[in-house]
Amino acid sequence: MSYLLTLDSGWELLILLILAIIFLPPIILTVIGLVLRNKKPKTSKVLLILAVVYVIISFGYCGTLMLM
Repeated sequence: MSYLLTLDSGWELLILLILAIIFLPPIILTVIGLVLRNKKPKTSKVLLILAVVYVIISFGYCGTLMLM
């Protein structure tokens, strides 16, 4: 496992890409949902719920599959 994280292994970009796929969409959805909170409360609520569901799925089932 420690070989995957050395600087010369070539896996850094793949690990960074997987982490970006896990973290960036919920952060973006949360920011957009909070910005739209006063203007469109129903849309804001849907975006915040989608962000939570995405986090649950990405850390749960899909996250477990990526570790195998």
